[in-house]
Amino acid sequence: MKYLSTRGGVEPVGFAEAVMMGLATDGGLLVPESLPKISAEQLQAWSRLSFQDLACEVMRPFVGEDLSAAELQDLVYRSYASFQHPDITPLAQAGERRILELFHGPTAAFKDVALQFLGNLFEHFLARSGERLNIIGATSGDTGSAAIAGVRGKERIQIFILHPKGRVSPVQERQMTTVLDDNVHNLALRGTFDDAQRIVKALFSDLAFKTRYRLGAVNSINWARILAQTVYYFYAWGRLSGGNLKQKISFSVPTGNFGDVFAGYLARRMGLPIERLILATNRNDILTRFVHHGLYSLTSVHHTLSPAMDIQVASNFERYLYYLLDEDAAAVSARVTAMQRDGRIEFSRTEHQRAAEDFVASAVSDVDTLEQMRATYSGTGYLLCPHTAVGVRAAAPWPDAVCLATAHPAKFNQAVREAVGVDAPPPLCLQGLLDKPSRCEELAADTSAVRERLKTTLDAP
Repeated sequence: MKYLSTRGGVEPVGFAEAVMMGLATDGGLLVPESLPKISAEQLQAWSRLSFQDLACEVMRPFVGEDLSAAELQDLVYRSYASFQHPDITPLAQAGERRILELFHGPTAAFKDVALQFLGNLFEHFLARSGERLNIIGATSGDTGSAAIAGVRGKERIQIFILHPKGRVSPVQERQMTTVLDDNVHNLALRGTFDDAQRIVKALFSDLAFKTRYRLGAVNSINWARILAQTVYYFYAWGRLSGGNLKQKISFSVPTGNFGDVFAGYLARRMGLPIERLILATNRNDILTRFVHHGLYSLTSVHHTLSPAMDIQVASNFERYLYYLLDEDAAAVSARVTAMQRDGRIEFSRTEHQRAAEDFVASAVSDVDTLEQMRATYSGTGYLLCPHTAVGVRAAAPWPDAVCLATAHPAKFNQAVREAVGVDAPPPLCLQGLLDKPSRCEELAADTSAVRERLKTTLDAP
């Protein structure tokens, strides 16, 4: 399997190089040159597998010769050994609603599913090459702590995580800043997540800087993140369908950066019987407006009760754009250029119709988020985090849809208390966080400031 850039300016690369490259050197995102088609017989066989064995089967066509079957199996099993539920991503029931719980990893968020695997991938490929890697990532809340948990203490890796100061929950902040390993560097930016994401992309686009300082990516611009997240769509379908190919399942996905729902889109393109993908956003509704009106246009970023979704520029939208435009890299480049120039991309009627067939979408207000948290708790006793509540609310017209629970509610107890008047009992990984010593540096939301901070650290003897 080879990987191409959505903008067409990179020669095909293998899986290992794609993982280590992160963002393509032409500024685009890496995508596989073709998607495997999963046969009916494979789907039926996969429905009986454990999560770990299923992950090996789903990932195998994508890794090519860069990992042997034994190496892939070892990486997968080690990556999920720290999860607190034997099913890794179990299905729960909240009344009539089915919830796919993705928060049983070491930081209680869905990002662990991909980032535990990615951290081990990095370590494996670096040990093979003898090289070092300096990771830089932006987070709106959960990516940072999950990435840090995936690489803390790893010998050949330094990690720099940028988060918007005051725009993540107190628990999310402490999950990052209380990790005191020497290879972990937390930077609080005086700005928004979009500022942090823009800075990361700017540093990756500076090819001389990226090469000299061996920059690597943990955000969902890294293909391995998306690949790992496709697994739980196959897993949920198998558990619910029992391998019955006639049973299609809908999924409601709270999303800001488009990575999680894009993983579902890929699973469907590979042959998974998905009836509909419900794209759920909060007030930051650029993706919902795109699905409804065929216009992808920037507005201001709003601070909400679901801060991990407080995003306007969705990184993985470019990967979807690549498929929407029939894998025409030149057309993708032209649209991205228009976005950078005008802050908007307009789509033809045909393109809009295709997008509306791929997704249904709903934007959920803070008022409705709190109401959904109350209604679910009073009716079933099940506590939702505000992000998950956005997905449940968006799925109201489709009672059979599986809703992805992206974080443990204890990570957002301020919103939980406002909604239902109680705290969510914290899982073990969150207990005592607020009492631990922390370390963090505050910076302006400026590319040059972050560049100088990296240089100072990495050039030190």
